[in-house]
Amino acid sequence: MGSLDRMIDQVAKEKGISRDTLVEALEAALVSAARKKFGPKVELEAQYSDSSGEIEVFRFRDVVAEVDDPSVEIDLETARKELDPDAEIGDQLGEKIDADSFGRIAAQTAKQVIIQKVKDAERENIYAEYKDRKGDIVTGIVQRFEKKNTVVNLGRAEAILPITEQIPRETYRQTDRIRAMIVDVKRTQKDPQIILSRSDPSFLVKLFEQEVPEIAEGIVKIMCAAREPGQRAKIGVRSTDADVDPVGACVGMKGSRVQAVVQELRGEKIDIIPWNDEPARFVCNALQPAQISKVIIDQVSSTMEVIVDDDQLSLAIGKKGQNVRLAARLTGWKIDVRSESKEEKITGESFERLLAVEGMDEETATILFDNGYRNPEDIARASIAELTSFMGITNEKAVMLQEGALYYVANPPEKVVDSTVDKDDPDATQENGKNTLQEIA
Repeated sequence: MGSLDRMIDQVAKEKGISRDTLVEALEAALVSAARKKFGPKVELEAQYSDSSGEIEVFRFRDVVAEVDDPSVEIDLETARKELDPDAEIGDQLGEKIDADSFGRIAAQTAKQVIIQKVKDAERENIYAEYKDRKGDIVTGIVQRFEKKNTVVNLGRAEAILPITEQIPRETYRQTDRIRAMIVDVKRTQKDPQIILSRSDPSFLVKLFEQEVPEIAEGIVKIMCAAREPGQRAKIGVRSTDADVDPVGACVGMKGSRVQAVVQELRGEKIDIIPWNDEPARFVCNALQPAQISKVIIDQVSSTMEVIVDDDQLSLAIGKKGQNVRLAARLTGWKIDVRSESKEEKITGESFERLLAVEGMDEETATILFDNGYRNPEDIARASIAELTSFMGITNEKAVMLQEGALYYVANPPEKVVDSTVDKDDPDATQENGKNTLQEIA
């Protein structure tokens, strides 16, 4: 029986399953096999004996005066003769069963139970191993393709790289070695489902953590990241040490560090942006290489109107709007980029609309305009306390201006163009709320 003991140790080592789990599986298998032979009513128990190195199966029967069901009952005379000389009616006696007598069908049942128990234990081990590894980068071998998803062999487990988490236009072949990030681990009726991603912005961040020692040490921090996988990405970085340039640390000597990440992402262009706690400055950094003239901030709607020279407009917007789109995702602000010439036209029309409000004079219009009140609607929405906070606007004048603005909004003059919206720009939208203007050097 020492061979069974060695077999248990060997299987436990190969499968990464605990010895106790295997012993429980064998005990359950033999009970299942015995039930096949003796029927469902029989009370059975299996125990592994460390001394003998074998699994013993016992059948329990009640001692009775007269037997009605021999599978669960035994008469007193037989019980005393075969099992226990001191047996009494009402006792329950256990009898060891010879496992060799179970037969072929019972043995097959035992085998299936063992296989199932081992599989269940393997699944649980895999889930326990990977459930806390979300965000980790793993390396695997492309195993096969299921529809458009790629199945990756991670060694002890298989993972899925869904088509939605792949880099567009990136192709794989069987046996290709790929790196990806674990984004989710789910329990299923079959094996645990490990979901990978190569398109998640966090994958980009993790790659930089591996390539840049200063990030791993906590000296440089990646504050945010935005990607259009396979095309372009932006990351915002800052340093906790004044002597360490965060952008230079991420770029590396002759661009070696950033190039290693670019190569892993199949040529995806990466902009490394210096972080700034001031939102307007950070937005300007994020729109590089375009040069920004000024920024108008709307805190209410988290919108920034960015004004650039005419020759910088296409650079700020980027190909098919990619640069401004990524900058918006990176900073968390809605960004509207306008050229100087377009802004001058809008500014002129907006100022004319302010002057059209009853009770408005040029000096008051200039004060309000410079403080973000760009149209009568802004004045109509403002409180009297907000309006009187500006020099020269008394409570009486504030009431008059607000009444005039409300009348203007309800009865707009004919042929007045809404200067806050460019009629030729289908993407332009009117933003509400008080704005603040910042000149960008």
